[in-house]
Amino acid sequence: MALYNKVNKQELKKRLLTEPFKRTTLSFYKYVIIEDPKLLRDDLFRQWQNQQIFGRIYIAREGINAQMSVPEQHWDQFLDQLYSDPRFANVPLKIAVEDDGKSFYKLAVKVRTKIVADGLDDGAFDVTNVGKHLSANEFNEAMELEGTIVVDMRNHYESEIGHFENAITPDADTFREELPMVVEQLKDKKDQKILLYCTGGIRCEKASAYFRHHGFEDVNQLHGGIIEYARQVRNSGIPSKFKGKNFVFDDRLGEKISDEVISKCHQCGADCDTHTNCANEACHLLFIQCASCQEKNQGCCTPACQATLALPDEERKIKRKLAAKDDSLSVYKSRLRPNLKDIIRDQPKA
Repeated sequence: MALYNKVNKQELKKRLLTEPFKRTTLSFYKYVIIEDPKLLRDDLFRQWQNQQIFGRIYIAREGINAQMSVPEQHWDQFLDQLYSDPRFANVPLKIAVEDDGKSFYKLAVKVRTKIVADGLDDGAFDVTNVGKHLSANEFNEAMELEGTIVVDMRNHYESEIGHFENAITPDADTFREELPMVVEQLKDKKDQKILLYCTGGIRCEKASAYFRHHGFEDVNQLHGGIIEYARQVRNSGIPSKFKGKNFVFDDRLGEKISDEVISKCHQCGADCDTHTNCANEACHLLFIQCASCQEKNQGCCTPACQATLALPDEERKIKRKLAAKDDSLSVYKSRLRPNLKDIIRDQPKA
């Protein structure tokens, strides 16, 4: 068996759409020492390929971080194999809130230096000295206490479409950038109650230890992240203090947690919380686009990308290669808030 995918994206997506069975989208992580990440990577790829599992999984010496979709007919086998490994026994699984089974179209298992790119020197502080884990109800109650500070430990494009009431939402491109930014912002509030949250909890594991290392006394984190919070809210009937969508890193790009739409289309300014990637593959910019702009602009972010999309295949391939080498095209490199209104206004169509 080849230990990597060899089928093109278009064919894989076509196969996914014609599958006659259901899938469950889930995520999990575990900080645990893995002596041979490459060996584990190959073993898991063989197992999960045989079970028709799709997803994006990162393995490092410090642990595993997985987002995946599992066919219903292989669910029990998947759990038995996962939990039979002592390193992952009873690891909590976060099941998707909204799931049509089309979250991933292939299996990618990669060895990384870290399972989350945090830029930290883990030897400089105790990464096991984490904050207190709170349930959804405990998190809600803590938010009501006077002086509590709620911090979104996700990137701006995630918090833009959904966040907790009155949360600090840092203007950060990456988790690596956000950590020192928030610590500096709150340096005079080290005696106050700090509530941290993220998508599934993994970023808060490192962030809470980092906060404690920098002298914050009362550090708390949402157990299981927004995904688990939404599940507990729906199952128990407690009020949701999260407004909008939860950004997810798969083809869905978002799960609706509440009915509020708190963000705007980046092109026309209409209420919208639907992320998309520019249809011009030389760009592939992540941005918010309403249905009207999607139709009018052919799924593209700018007139220049529309013009590129109209070119013959070979010319588009050439442009894609050139764009990959051109650092001056910053709008095409950033995942954060390009001023598309001004670009569309000022840029000619051809």
